Amino acid sequence: LYLNITNRCTNECGFCIRNLNREFNKEHQLWLDREPTAEEVIEAIGAPSRYKQIVFCGYGEPLIRLDVVKEVSRKLKAPRQSSGQVEIRIDTNGQANLFWGRNILPELHGLIDVISVSLDAENARKYEALCRPAFGPQSYQAVIDFIKEAKKIIPKVEASVVDIHSVDTVACRRIAQELGVTFRLRTYYQEAYVR
Repeated sequence: LYLNITNRCTNECGFCIRNLNREFNKEHQLWLDREPTAEEVIEAIGAPSRYKQIVFCGYGEPLIRLDVVKEVSRKLKAPRQSSGQVEIRIDTNGQANLFWGRNILPELHGLIDVISVSLDAENARKYEALCRPAFGPQSYQAVIDFIKEAKKIIPKVEASVVDIHSVDTVACRRIAQELGVTFRLRTYYQEAYVR
């Protein structure tokens, strides 16, 4: 189950669907008119045991809504919610520590099982050109540092990149290996976007 909790993002990635269309595959209206409360998210989930994994992602950066992520995750991890613990994942651009001005990862301890961090380039120059981060040149190193910190807190950490021609995916895989995290190559679905 994918949870869309915000449209806000600290990047303006040229390859991101949010910058091309407000719908996905002509049928999924993903742009939010307003951000849902934690209670609304929990209500929409229903019985968490129906899902193998619940993922905070959506059209924006979920960790901009850190308190909602924590509150929903706490409820999902509460023993009374299900007979088994549901796995919780966050898909993030890795800039939450820049956004909040502190290391937020310890706040996710015991709440998040998997974190997928968008590395998206093999160096800072290319990252800035592709992702156009609000925090500028410091963003790429902040993403690398976020991955390093995440390894100390989150059981499973992966670095991902979108498979586009301008990104050296071999170099990105090597960076993930050097960081000691899993690597995931994400398919680029531009042909599925409808303007």
